[in-house]
Amino acid sequence: MEYDSNNVFAKILRGEIPCHKIYEDDAVLAFYDIAPKAKIHALVITKGMFVDYPDFVEHSTDEEVAAFSRSIIAVAHHLGLQKEGFRLVLNVGKNSGQEVPHLHAHILGGEKLGAQL
Repeated sequence: MEYDSNNVFAKILRGEIPCHKIYEDDAVLAFYDIAPKAKIHALVITKGMFVDYPDFVEHSTDEEVAAFSRSIIAVAHHLGLQKEGFRLVLNVGKNSGQEVPHLHAHILGGEKLGAQL
């Protein structure tokens, strides 16, 4: 799948659509999901033009992969989720429920979450 620079997350990164920002660094932007599935539901999006996680791993540098992973933990810590726990979700493709073709991770927490598997 080819990257679509008009997806909603690309527009957020360009400042064309507002978001409730939580965290930002050189690698990512994190903000609250507009349709939360838990008491706390944040999205962490890469600033690079990657469709999904496999695209990211295959076409980015080791440093970019590490920065994305570290940023996710920084956001979870910022949200106070490390002590009680959180769910990290990376959907890949339509069958998984990925709605936006831009690499993003969901961080869910702030309450006891039901089983998913």
